[in-house]
Amino acid sequence: MKITLISSSLKVGGAERVMSIIANYWAARDWQITILTFDDGSQPPFYDLDKRIEHRCLGLKLRDGYGISAVSQNLRQIGMLKKAIVASRPQVVISFVNTTNILTLLACWRIDVPTIVCEHVYPAFGGLGKVTQFLQKWVYRRATLITVQTHSGLAFFPSSQGYETLVLPNPVALPESETIESQLHTDDRHLLAVGKLTHQKGFDLLIKAFAQVCDNHPEWTLTILGEGDMRAELEDLCVKLQLDDRIYMPGVVRNIDAHLRKADIFALSSRFEGFPVTLCEAMACGVPAIAADCLSGPREIVHNGVDGLLVVSDNVDALAVGLDLLMSDPDKRQYFSHYAPRVVERFGVEPVMAIWDGAIRQVSDRYSRK
Repeated sequence: MKITLISSSLKVGGAERVMSIIANYWAARDWQITILTFDDGSQPPFYDLDKRIEHRCLGLKLRDGYGISAVSQNLRQIGMLKKAIVASRPQVVISFVNTTNILTLLACWRIDVPTIVCEHVYPAFGGLGKVTQFLQKWVYRRATLITVQTHSGLAFFPSSQGYETLVLPNPVALPESETIESQLHTDDRHLLAVGKLTHQKGFDLLIKAFAQVCDNHPEWTLTILGEGDMRAELEDLCVKLQLDDRIYMPGVVRNIDAHLRKADIFALSSRFEGFPVTLCEAMACGVPAIAADCLSGPREIVHNGVDGLLVVSDNVDALAVGLDLLMSDPDKRQYFSHYAPRVVERFGVEPVMAIWDGAIRQVSDRYSRK
């Protein structure tokens, strides 16, 4: 099978992480995998790729806006993408993230190849302007298949309006060690969060919640891994709350596994999500998790009170109460730690890639009958 995968880049990010897992899995099966990215290749991929994968950086320079000049330039860039797709001679094209999906579908116009587009955030919070949303609704009908990460996303692309849609969650790759290092014989405790430092991830809420309870738990610190445009604001908030000596933001790290092995609690404070793979990864290696019950994702991952804790989203007080509960109760943490790894039975690489295999067969069979 020859698959061409398309993304804006292979920098750090959830969609990029998922694409690398999928690509490596298929390459290991001796499928011919080509990855096309829009960047110029000046930065190497953040995620490791199988040596058998062909990665081509197209150096596309897309412009925002809908003026004549911007549209003209973007049409030329779409033409370059089309040439690259044709040159890769795919049996199936798969693209990731809404804007890239739109460009890919336009580039695949009049190319006789099945195309799968993957949504990687709850569609209502895709960040698209009104014109681009209209374009998305129109052009997505040309997709052979649209994948959404949760069942709540199906409503945005109903079959009654001509969309072919499938729920396809992110695959969870086990960390290098499947168990966390015991912290039972140490006095320090670690609360961990991971994600881009953006409004979506709600780290301002997490910092404020931690501030409410940390005086009762002097042995606990909070580490937030990631980078983003809210760094300065979050650092100022830590200083204002006099917590800059107990909250650490080391930026983007490659050894997330090492941090997970030290974590006593994983916190997801997002205002909205697609399918938070970091939450699954934490649970997979037995870290007790607390997650905001936001749209969408956490409620389809966490069995509340069994393998993790769900709290009201976008609510500092609710998050603080949940944190205090877990930080105060080692038995509760141990209970969650026991059941959390079962998340891989639903979302591990093998069960999710089985869904992918079915999707590939579905779109291929449809084209073979044309």
